[in-house]
Amino acid sequence: MRRLINIIAPRIYHILRDTGGNFAIATALALPVLLTTAGGAIDFAQASFERSRLQGALDAAVLSAVAKPDISSQRREALRFLTDTVPEETDLDNALVVAGNADGSLTGTYAQAVPTNFLGLVGIHTIDVKVRSTAIANRNAKPSGACIYVLGNVSQAVLINSGANVQSEKCGVEVSSTQNPAFIMNSGAAIDTASFCVAGTQYIKNGGTLSNLKPGCKVSGDPYAGSIAEPTVSSTCTTSGTKDGAVQEMAPGVHCGTTFNGSPKITFKPGLHIIKGRMIINSGSTVVAEGVTFYFPDTDSEIRANGNLSFTASAPTSGTYKGILMFEKTSDAANNARKQQYVFNGSNGETLKGVIYLPNRDVTYNSTTNQTNLITLVVNTMIMNSSNWKIEPYTGAAGGTGTEITSVRLVN
Repeated sequence: MRRLINIIAPRIYHILRDTGGNFAIATALALPVLLTTAGGAIDFAQASFERSRLQGALDAAVLSAVAKPDISSQRREALRFLTDTVPEETDLDNALVVAGNADGSLTGTYAQAVPTNFLGLVGIHTIDVKVRSTAIANRNAKPSGACIYVLGNVSQAVLINSGANVQSEKCGVEVSSTQNPAFIMNSGAAIDTASFCVAGTQYIKNGGTLSNLKPGCKVSGDPYAGSIAEPTVSSTCTTSGTKDGAVQEMAPGVHCGTTFNGSPKITFKPGLHIIKGRMIINSGSTVVAEGVTFYFPDTDSEIRANGNLSFTASAPTSGTYKGILMFEKTSDAANNARKQQYVFNGSNGETLKGVIYLPNRDVTYNSTTNQTNLITLVVNTMIMNSSNWKIEPYTGAAGGTGTEITSVRLVN
């Protein structure tokens, strides 16, 4: 910009010193055009400089924000980064747009009007500049940790009954209860996991095999608290009432008090399925749900399986609910205070892959796994009955304690 001024200024000076009559008149007429042209170049150069400065600031803001666990905290972090960078009079809430992408990346867009010094002579008082930046966080699975979290600080938070058989090489169990007893284990059960971490020190063990018990252990608490976006639940039901027929295909949407008669094969198509009220699936049914997330908007909502069920389900591998197989509303204190039972009854075989986040449920597990389940399970309390359960930690979710950020980078 300084070089441009050095070139233009001497020429304007010589023009102004010229005393020729016709030339002086022509110069007087041309001078505003010359000044506007030269000044406009300066204004555009200034706008270009400001755009480069803002691009660097937005890049830094998005790189910092993408490491946060959810879109709300990501936006707060980006705003914090930019507050001292933009002019004080800027309406930053409207100028900055932050959006999450299906691949887990984060895009920030910022727009600002740069005031002009010369172009105002022809009615152009600002030049609009807009910058855009996208960043992604690279996450790897943590080398170890729990995949079952029992959060309730109540007596007998975990009850292990005779016949329960749980096996895992890498999966740990965390019991947050400090009450007496924190858990009860009956004879004839075998729990063989990487660790069985209990916050309390008092428990009842009536026999059985319990590997790697750690009483008085430091627990990490709720790994997904506030990190999963809760959807708006439409008042319009996609399905409701009873469903007849040997084959049922369920599109994503809101399912209100749905009951399946007979023993059908039920296929849930990929996407978000909101279970409003009780969905009843009868004995002998087969459920397939690949790339699916189930959401329960209150603790009265559930999938009720009446035993002898084959259940195969996996979470989405991308998008807003990447890695989330089941979750429930936790933003309502009144709902959180109403803990309810949830029963897993896949006794004909169960294969699950994803995060099951039910911190308001007292879970009873009666299922038998056909192959190793890859899950992270978060519950209030838990009863393990006659179940044959093979589990390992699920590491495909975008948040929680199952993964850690190793690096962040710009992708555009």
